[in-house]
Amino acid sequence: MATIKEIATLAGVSRGTVDRVLNHRGDVNPQTEKKILQIIRDLDYKPNKAGIVLAAQKKNLKLGVVLLGMGNPFFDDVLVGVREKEQELAGYNCSVLIKQTEYSLQQQLHAIDALLAEGINGLAISPYNDSAVREKINSLCAQGIPVVTLNTDIENSSRLAYVGSNFYRSGQTAAGLMHLMTQGEVRVGIVSGSRNILCHTERIAGFSHIIESHPNIRIVDTVNNNDDDRVSCQLTKKLLADHPEINAFYFTAGGVYGGCQAIEASARKNDITVITNDMVPTTREYMKKGLIAATICQQPSLQGSQPLALLFAHLTTGEMPAAENNYVDVDIRIRENL
Repeated sequence: MATIKEIATLAGVSRGTVDRVLNHRGDVNPQTEKKILQIIRDLDYKPNKAGIVLAAQKKNLKLGVVLLGMGNPFFDDVLVGVREKEQELAGYNCSVLIKQTEYSLQQQLHAIDALLAEGINGLAISPYNDSAVREKINSLCAQGIPVVTLNTDIENSSRLAYVGSNFYRSGQTAAGLMHLMTQGEVRVGIVSGSRNILCHTERIAGFSHIIESHPNIRIVDTVNNNDDDRVSCQLTKKLLADHPEINAFYFTAGGVYGGCQAIEASARKNDITVITNDMVPTTREYMKKGLIAATICQQPSLQGSQPLALLFAHLTTGEMPAAENNYVDVDIRIRENL
């Protein structure tokens, strides 16, 4: 097994320089750092586990978490995973600081700045899809503060990795289910969360792509509820009133409960096929009633815990995630397998 001394000899530097690269302490020439990292990869260097524990305890690491969708019960399950990992990391003298926001660009930027003021060493975030957030992530990475996105991603950023669903494929799955569960002419109303959340728009894109091969299925209209059940109820009622031909709904995000209330109150509740995402208590309730035909789940607890594990490993050992995109399983639920 390779040692720091061997790496230093091969790189022509001191052991202290190798240690600075391994522990992200900076003050190393970029070319020298690149050379050392290549030697580490070539030798498949693995730090001593006992040394990792000791080094982590001395560092007093702080990891920040910023979650969108305040009030969306899906994120309650994400927080379960965050809290479980927080308890585990406490044994390494690593603390976890959590901020939750609404679907608001300014709230998210403020939350990131607040965590920076508290001295975080790494950040796990479900990003608002805006250039200002992308620039903030890139700035953090340039400062040596790694970022892992969770639940939803952001394009063209320097983030270390993404943990969450393949949402395009999730949308394709929903379209496949819609095809299997319906007959005749199908007119779909889509109730989404926000145009500024990549996972919501990706689900719609995947859904739209698949129904191109099913000419009997057509999207009538798409509305956005910001994961608000009250707004979702109003928008669903309006869709039913404005488009009496609608006989199916695809809910790509939160607000399922409010939307289902509107459908349940209508005279056509038995004629409408409803497909949703995620399993929260109210969704389970409407599945038992038979109003929701299927829901597509995405392991929220894992999405809370894995980003923190990736950040901790990277900060303590320099280990890069095995994959850039860490996709969770697609889990289809119907009433019969609840």
